[in-house]
Amino acid sequence: MNKINRIFIAAMILMAVSCRKDLVEMNKNPNATENPQPDYLLTAAQKISSDLYWGADNNFNSTLLIIQHWAKVQYTEPDRYIFSNSSFTSLWNTGYAQSITNLNTIIQLPDEKANINYKNVALILRSWVFSLLTDAYGDIPYKQAGDIKNNFTPAYDAQKDVYYGLLEELKQASAALTTTGNAISGDVIYAGKIDRWKKFANALRLRIALRIADREPEKAKQTINEVLSDGGGLISSNAETAQFTYSTSPQQNPVSAWFDTRDEFRIAKTILDKLTALNDPRISVFANKPTDPSVATYVGVPSGLTTSDANNLGFAKTSRPGSFFFAPTSPAVITSYAEVLFNRAEAAARGFTMENASELYKAAITASFNQYGITNAAAINDYLAQTSVQYDAGNFKKSIGEQKWIALYGQGLEAFAEWRRLDHPQLTPAVAGVLDKKIPVRFIYPGSEQSLNGNSYRQAINNQGADNLLTKLWFDRY
Repeated sequence: MNKINRIFIAAMILMAVSCRKDLVEMNKNPNATENPQPDYLLTAAQKISSDLYWGADNNFNSTLLIIQHWAKVQYTEPDRYIFSNSSFTSLWNTGYAQSITNLNTIIQLPDEKANINYKNVALILRSWVFSLLTDAYGDIPYKQAGDIKNNFTPAYDAQKDVYYGLLEELKQASAALTTTGNAISGDVIYAGKIDRWKKFANALRLRIALRIADREPEKAKQTINEVLSDGGGLISSNAETAQFTYSTSPQQNPVSAWFDTRDEFRIAKTILDKLTALNDPRISVFANKPTDPSVATYVGVPSGLTTSDANNLGFAKTSRPGSFFFAPTSPAVITSYAEVLFNRAEAAARGFTMENASELYKAAITASFNQYGITNAAAINDYLAQTSVQYDAGNFKKSIGEQKWIALYGQGLEAFAEWRRLDHPQLTPAVAGVLDKKIPVRFIYPGSEQSLNGNSYRQAINNQGADNLLTKLWFDRY
């Protein structure tokens, strides 16, 4: 059994005996660890959170379908927006009960057990998980979350307050990290390189600042300029991309594990048509050609077909997502260099900074190409020279939104958030969608919240207006 397996199992045992207040107090497991180790907990938290982000429920069987990166040729209900309050339970339940609980355990360990860098790396990761939760659901338990002994039914915080809180936590964490001494281990994402954790924290601050930019432009501007002047810097190359790199089976990429036994996902016609129209060289990375030798070109599947109509297209005559994404060791990308450059470009376009939006936009596209091994300068320059690719300062949301949508291929939760915020590309709803020609704009709260935390749940609904797939969240102003 390899180290990640042992760490993962140990963490699961720890979580299992701490998920209920009465069990914590009354039923201590004599076989559970009494001496939690921060390196084991850190590895487990990174693995659990990356699986949560990259796996089926929150990525390729929901948001990647909504955002029309992927589509289905079988079992097409999610592609038609047929979801219920049990469809989105994993992000909530695993996010709180495992990811956040693991990270809180590290943060709360005594100093002799976990040094300052362990605690602040855990705080950065926890902030990321909280951002995923609020991006998807809106108002969420935040200030009282993870403290089962004192808050068994935690209050929901308004989305604005969550974002503001995360910005402050990330600022504090970045400042507290020290690159002299206080080494950490168990870090799969950055192998203990603390300077990169500072950059990742700042990249998350930049991301969240833009998330609130349409609602709180002054706060967004202030935060972005703090980030740009922060001595910790920002992710500045593809080598510094925040990502969890998987090992081989059984710790493989969850996309790979799914494709080992199932075959219902294909590249969506929407994004394939866009890539084809732009003669985008990433097409060979994002899609495979059909296995039927009589089909010479890539073939995408329209989003949201009925199962029978999708089946009729043929498994062998349509294009699976590219092999890169379902290789066992393919990474779960959390924040890429390309995303950081797009965000800097948008900050400049909004007048928040004095940087050059057009140059940053081109650098972002180039970084995305390089991320997938496309480095031919002539090919990249030809792509950038196309009229439909050139930066439009008069409509920066369209330019950045469309190219960022392509660059975020495979990152369903982040692409879903950015599409809602930038309103580009302008997608056509699912062919046989069930939402009256509309596209979902949020996740539904898990049904268990209504019974286990009913008062807090109802207050959140009153604040947001409703609990359905079409309820716009606070950050999604337009």
